[in-house]
Amino acid sequence: MKNSFDEKILDEARDWLSSKQNVVLATVIQTWGSSPRQVGSRMIVNDKGDFSGSVSGGCVETAVVRECLGLLKEKKPFKKIEFKVSNESAWEVGLACGGEIAIFLEQIN
Repeated sequence: MKNSFDEKILDEARDWLSSKQNVVLATVIQTWGSSPRQVGSRMIVNDKGDFSGSVSGGCVETAVVRECLGLLKEKKPFKKIEFKVSNESAWEVGLACGGEIAIFLEQIN
């Protein structure tokens, strides 16, 4: 079954790439407990910090954008990031309800 939301995101990523922007695809690969988005949810981020799609919400997405920009700056092809309620920053990133989320970041071209 095709997901029109994902197709829209991938079409936008293609447009950004066509305009010579660097792009990172963020995909939810694991969740536990309270998580606003399911496994497979996607978000793209370009080198200007523009983004489309959703992998969580609020502060988590802000942190994901920051991590994507770091990935581009460091010229790394991929990275896995995790947010857990046990982290000291759990409240800061919006996981106060007992959730965990793992997100895979990968540069696309």
